[in-house]
Amino acid sequence: MESSGSSRESKFSNGDVYYGNFKETLPQGNGKYTWSDGKIYEGDWEEGKMTGKGKVLWPSGTTYEGDFSGGYLHGFGTLTSLDGSVYRGSWKLNLQHGFGEKQYQNSDVYEGTWKEGKQEGSGKYVWSNGNMYIGTWKAGIMCGRGVMKWSTGDLFDGFWLNGLRHGSGFYRFADGGYYYGIWTKGIKDGWGKFYPEGNNRPSLAKWNNSELLNEIVDGSVSVSSLKKAEFKVIKPSLKRSVSIIALNGFTKVRKPHKSVLVKKNQNPSHSVTDGTFEEVQNEVQQSDSQVYEREYMQGVLIKERIINHTGRSKSIKQRGKTKEARKKSLVSTYAGLKSYYLMLNLQLGIRYTVGKISPLPMREVRSSDYGAQARIQMYFPKRGSQKTPPHYSLNFYWTDYYPMVFRNLREMFKLDAADYMMSICGDDGLTELSSAGKSGSLFYLSHDDRFVIKTLKKSELKVLLKMLPSYYDNVKEHENTLLTKFFGVHQIAWKAGRKIRFVVMGNMFCTELRIHRRYDLKGSCQGRLTNKVDIRENTTFKDLDLPYVFHMDKLLRESLLEQITHDCMFLESQQIIDYSLLLGLHFRAPEHLKAFLETAESMHEPEHTFASDGAISQDEMLIPPKGLLLVTHEPNFVSTAPGPHIRGNTLKAFSVGEKEVDLLLPGTGRLRVQLGVNMPAQANHKIQRDGGDASEAELFEVYDVVLYLGIIDILQEYNLKKKVELTYKSLKFDPNSISVMEPTPYSKRFVNFLERVFVPT
Repeated sequence: MESSGSSRESKFSNGDVYYGNFKETLPQGNGKYTWSDGKIYEGDWEEGKMTGKGKVLWPSGTTYEGDFSGGYLHGFGTLTSLDGSVYRGSWKLNLQHGFGEKQYQNSDVYEGTWKEGKQEGSGKYVWSNGNMYIGTWKAGIMCGRGVMKWSTGDLFDGFWLNGLRHGSGFYRFADGGYYYGIWTKGIKDGWGKFYPEGNNRPSLAKWNNSELLNEIVDGSVSVSSLKKAEFKVIKPSLKRSVSIIALNGFTKVRKPHKSVLVKKNQNPSHSVTDGTFEEVQNEVQQSDSQVYEREYMQGVLIKERIINHTGRSKSIKQRGKTKEARKKSLVSTYAGLKSYYLMLNLQLGIRYTVGKISPLPMREVRSSDYGAQARIQMYFPKRGSQKTPPHYSLNFYWTDYYPMVFRNLREMFKLDAADYMMSICGDDGLTELSSAGKSGSLFYLSHDDRFVIKTLKKSELKVLLKMLPSYYDNVKEHENTLLTKFFGVHQIAWKAGRKIRFVVMGNMFCTELRIHRRYDLKGSCQGRLTNKVDIRENTTFKDLDLPYVFHMDKLLRESLLEQITHDCMFLESQQIIDYSLLLGLHFRAPEHLKAFLETAESMHEPEHTFASDGAISQDEMLIPPKGLLLVTHEPNFVSTAPGPHIRGNTLKAFSVGEKEVDLLLPGTGRLRVQLGVNMPAQANHKIQRDGGDASEAELFEVYDVVLYLGIIDILQEYNLKKKVELTYKSLKFDPNSISVMEPTPYSKRFVNFLERVFVPT
């Protein structure tokens, strides 16, 4: 046997040559191996495999010097390629993995973390032209929170998706102007504000990583500061669109014949951080400033108005309202309890009960699955028990109401139990929405936006549990129902006696398209106008705010109104008549204005801003657009991303020969058309003239829109006679003539109202 310290040369039959130490017949210790193709390794060996320190030279001229393990590049090392690019950093199984720096052939430099050969996590990329991005990466693409600084001095701080600006952010122009808003796939899309140079703007101290941002601005950012920075990829709250979230906006008025020329100025910048967008806006409103409130439709500026903020009176009034709302909110119930503990308790309980019931065989729901005996109750001590894991929250009691019923409902809604638990109980956790609902309830959102968790009053819980048997049968019979989707009801209790009840619901606005407007429609005029003083980016508008009539395909409209009628009759049978239709609108940019929008290819170029006198004139009107197309349904071509369309038939359209249809959106994708989801329409708005000639032809705005609809507020039970009296007081109905045993006119009036809102083409 050769000792590991002896050196000798060995030639193999395939032409390879090894010179160095051996252990028995295998290379061991230090040695040099030359392959027949010219590849050379010189370094440490262990049991015949390259392990330890070494250097390899490939025939192409590429070299690597560093750590090896088991024959792989593994550890820390430097790879110098023939094209001149150099990577110096961590490796795992021949792939860049961990922290490393790469200088490319064109002099670009990336410095940050890698995963399986691609940029992943936090990193800084500097282009040879001086542009720089620092932030989060995924699979080699800018994705998550990040800051982009151009060599011109422009800067964007916000959220990215697939290398494009996507979500909330701010753009700081080199001339000192700022734009705060939201982007979709690289272009402005929705509501925002522009602060010209010299106007008051929010302090950078409000934003995450403000110290790092300052280093980026002055060019002094270093590797050490990059390692310390935390780029927490949390989706911006403005995108979290549930029934209580909406974007601000104002009616657009245009008239024909004038060209839509917008003056451009080659200076841009952005930056906004998750959870601070609304706070940033409020801060500016507290000081004297002039800002431009703007609304974009897929990159096209469709509305601009000037806002002059003078003094602090308005913001003080708003803060007063906020404090008053907080007093009414259930937040006071949770005094002294951190939201983190509340969410952790909820996740622990759902993981336990869903995991316990999912393995059981599927069966039909029985009468015994309802009632007190059908609840699962468990105590979760902090130290853990034989049935529960240890945790870092407070000791709590957990109640899961009617688990078998909700298990079957989740199956009917085509929810996989593992996906359900990962969405709510995964490491990404839940996000508490910043504003409570009008009932004082708190809302939480799953990390993927699919589920909304709402706190319930005791009275709401009673209504839901009482209604549940009929609700279950209704969902089973009508898979296209527009009623709120319920996935679970739970209760958390502490020894101090405080009880908090939750319901898990589907988020009907978890869509692939941005929702530009949201309306809560009741078919009533009384109290159904939003106070313009209160309009903000989180406003959901009401009946009298709706300026549009929606022209729909004949069959699509019939299917929609038929299902709404059935759902209303069901709610009426449960003595619930104060429900609403939640309507979400996605506007498509008019085709004749597409020349003015930003393109994906320009995303790494400085942005442009509009001069104050370059806003679109109110003397222009839209030409009817053609941004939507109904085509015959092809199951293999439509998007299958999770969303509100997890259940329901594909609808048929009269315009396509009464066949099942998909919605084709140029430049976006192909979507399955279902009841309440991805429903195309044309939104018409009659333009009101001031003192115009009555003989002139009527002028209309016409938009292509995609509709999302659902019936909400279905957990409020009322005495019918009392509710009828309140509802028809202003209409001179005699409530005494209406028998409580007979169907109330509310549902009929509600449907009649919607028949005027949605009309056939």
